[in-house]
Amino acid sequence: MADSEKLYLILSKLDTIESDVQELKRRTTSIELHIENITDKNIQLIPENFIELTKKLNQAIPVADKNLAYEVKVNYLVGEVEKLKAELAELKNKIA
Repeated sequence: MADSEKLYLILSKLDTIESDVQELKRRTTSIELHIENITDKNIQLIPENFIELTKKLNQAIPVADKNLAYEVKVNYLVGEVEKLKAELAELKNKIA
């Protein structure tokens, strides 16, 4: 193989490598833009939504506390109703 043929092969390989490097540069730029424009913004939305969820939870906690208080009251009243039923049944038995 002559020197000129070797040189031609080397130059063609370099052209191929150069085009591959250009393609890699283009893809890298595309990825960087995607990260900057899409991914970073979506990541920023996560803590913003977390803050909103925390606010909603804090608003719901007093409601849950009220529900617990109502549950205690209802349980007390159920007990009182049971006592009254028993007393009423006892009175009916005395009358009958």
